[in-house]
Amino acid sequence: MSAQLLDLLLKATGETLLMTAASGLASLVVGLPIGLLLVVTSPGGVWPAPWTNRVLGTLVDAFRSVPFIILLVALIPFTRLVVGTSIGTWAAIVPLSIAAIPYYARIAEVSLREVDSGLVEAVRAMGGSRWALVREVLVPEALPSLVAGFVVTLITLIGATAIAGAIGAGGLGDLAIRYGYQRFQTEVMLAVVVVLILLVTVLQKGGDALVARLDHRR
Repeated sequence: MSAQLLDLLLKATGETLLMTAASGLASLVVGLPIGLLLVVTSPGGVWPAPWTNRVLGTLVDAFRSVPFIILLVALIPFTRLVVGTSIGTWAAIVPLSIAAIPYYARIAEVSLREVDSGLVEAVRAMGGSRWALVREVLVPEALPSLVAGFVVTLITLIGATAIAGAIGAGGLGDLAIRYGYQRFQTEVMLAVVVVLILLVTVLQKGGDALVARLDHRR
């Protein structure tokens, strides 16, 4: 591989990491509160609100049901409105974030539901407030599972960035299509595959180590 292609590979890797990090942060900041709301507003939850739970759950499932490539195209007008363009790395972050938020919200919901109900009842019996239940029981007890789910979300986003590359989002997917596929440069395609495997492996191993440490501290 020439020095020029190596530079392109490094640039594309940086773009993929940027898209993954930015949309992953959005999924954590917005998706986790949505997951909490789905849990606390469910029947028998800390703050039962059936209609709120039903509407929120429907919206989450509606966005999750749309294949990412369709969502990517459907959101082009909104993406252009937000960032001023529909192509490029920053433009891809918008649909990636919108796809990742409901995805992680459901993962967070499942993790939070796994918390022992006896602990929740014990805090309730001691007069703990709803906020205390969330802050001192639900989130701390579910933290290892929440982290594991977040790692899965990030790995899914890495794959989604490759799809976004098909419409000019940049990153490793774009590099693989423009050089590996369209110009028949097999070494570029192989290099992209290797980098993607390394990214996923490092992320998964790091996530597993963090989850193990959090489990040990509980």
